[in-house]
Amino acid sequence: KWRIVFPNNGRQWKDWKQVSVFYSGNRIQTTKYTWFTFLPQNLFEQFHRLGNLYFFFLAVLNWFPQVEVFHREITMLPLIVVLLASTIKDAIEDYRKYQFDKMINFSKTRVYDK
Repeated sequence: KWRIVFPNNGRQWKDWKQVSVFYSGNRIQTTKYTWFTFLPQNLFEQFHRLGNLYFFFLAVLNWFPQVEVFHREITMLPLIVVLLASTIKDAIEDYRKYQFDKMINFSKTRVYDK
């Protein structure tokens, strides 16, 4: 698919109007999350890892008194620590991407015009 670039000089306004409906803008966005999707999407990604699923399974299993081996809180502790550390790391990384995207999107550019 080719992208057509028109100079903003008024002569090709009709052509630009037809082509511009396919492109939302010229912004750069490398962030993975938004404020609303951060927690659900991050937890979804965290539980795709086999180790996190294993510790989650042990925590759920210890809530049943028939198979309880350790205290419930002790079994949940490794899972909570790993999930919390990974969530904080992902939040900091995504915020830094957001700041860099904001800096790039608001930087001055040169526009070519005949």
